[in-house]
Amino acid sequence: MIPVILSGGSGTRLWPLSRKQFPKQYLPLLSDNTMLQETILRLSGLGDLSEPIIICNEAHRFVVAEQCQQINITNPTILLEPTGRNTAPAIAAAALQAQKISEDSILLVLSADHFIKNVNEFHKAIDIAFKQAQKGKLVTFGIVPTDANTGYGYIKSAINETGGAYQVEEFVEKPDAKTAKSYLEKGNYLWNSGMFMFQANTLVDELSEYSSNIVISVIDAVRKSKQDLDFIRLDEKSFKSSPSESIDCALMEKSSNVVVVSLDAQWSDVGSWPALYDIDEKDNNGNVIKGDVIAKDTKNTYINASHHMITTLGVENLIVVDTPDATFIATQDKAQEVKAIVESLKSDVRDEGELNRKVYRPWGWYDSIGHGSNFQVKRLHVNPGEKLSLQMHHKRSEHWVVVSGVATVTNGNQELTLTQGQSTYIPLKTVHCLENRTDESLEIIEIQSGEYLGEDDVVRFADIYGRVSESVNL
Repeated sequence: MIPVILSGGSGTRLWPLSRKQFPKQYLPLLSDNTMLQETILRLSGLGDLSEPIIICNEAHRFVVAEQCQQINITNPTILLEPTGRNTAPAIAAAALQAQKISEDSILLVLSADHFIKNVNEFHKAIDIAFKQAQKGKLVTFGIVPTDANTGYGYIKSAINETGGAYQVEEFVEKPDAKTAKSYLEKGNYLWNSGMFMFQANTLVDELSEYSSNIVISVIDAVRKSKQDLDFIRLDEKSFKSSPSESIDCALMEKSSNVVVVSLDAQWSDVGSWPALYDIDEKDNNGNVIKGDVIAKDTKNTYINASHHMITTLGVENLIVVDTPDATFIATQDKAQEVKAIVESLKSDVRDEGELNRKVYRPWGWYDSIGHGSNFQVKRLHVNPGEKLSLQMHHKRSEHWVVVSGVATVTNGNQELTLTQGQSTYIPLKTVHCLENRTDESLEIIEIQSGEYLGEDDVVRFADIYGRVSESVNL
């Protein structure tokens, strides 16, 4: 069984919402692990489990790779979507990739932004679905509803089950309150979870029958894909030519070969901060507190302090989220409308609408911790054994100070070994390089100065990641 993790750039996101910033699945929102990591870790204990296929946006490739390494997933297949085309093309690409591994591959398709508390019940549902997939069925997981929710689509199932699964009679769009209540009373309607299981061959064959244009485009995108470090880049032109459709619309709603396995495991699609508030443990005042927080006379409030201390006094029913980039404050009933704020940031050409302070690179990451007129300060984290490109800047000089670890520095004609507290100055137009030859992490503070500090002011002469032809992204 191959887990396929949909971790792309589409779908509802928490603050911040920019395409280039971290969607919720890459954040540690409910535990010390990120939601992507939790999605993979909750599969532990299942038999015949292969390394995952993870589908993500190109902009998030390095954070996905690093988060896999942190939980000892050493050989994932990471497919890079050149553009978002919804779930049908993404899943088709994973299926075609899985066929290269084995013609009999069975895929367990999961979203990286779901919360499932009862893992044992989840595993039982997977075992039932696996047997159905072996029989050539397209399996979807339906959540046993706990209320007349109007935020989810529904699946109408047959009354009688076979082998723990039910024939799907109809997929229903998000209903109004009255209709949702009637679904709850009838008892054979389940929430549509967006999780699936099927043989790769079955998926490709049936999708070819009902949405052949998607399969034609994706086959070409996979055939023309290119290996880039630990990633597989789907061909951009071919993938863009595919219609943008969900797997439900492209296949599940059309096929008569779909069964549903019911799942009662305290599941939630974490699509907003209020959803996180509902899931998480609360104190005696109904508050969810994360980070360094002092809350006085505060009730029924979600507070997440990931950067600074937050203090509240005499408030209730709020969402308060502090990040290195921005602080978000909203009432519980308005928190899902954050997208309007992001659109305002973009229309005002504010950096906060597009950029994130922390940026992942193949060698590690950097955090832009300060900037002003003619200067910028960054914290660079270089992973063991990694190396930045041999490069030069036309418009800025740099000063490097080692905070921890041992740095091997090329500075013009010199090669220096610098330890904690030592530094070097790199003048304008000087060829330089930073390397970590040790098995410990290296952190330095980089102070840039000059009239122009853009990321495109770099000329590469050598690069172990094959980026010599690129002019951006250090």
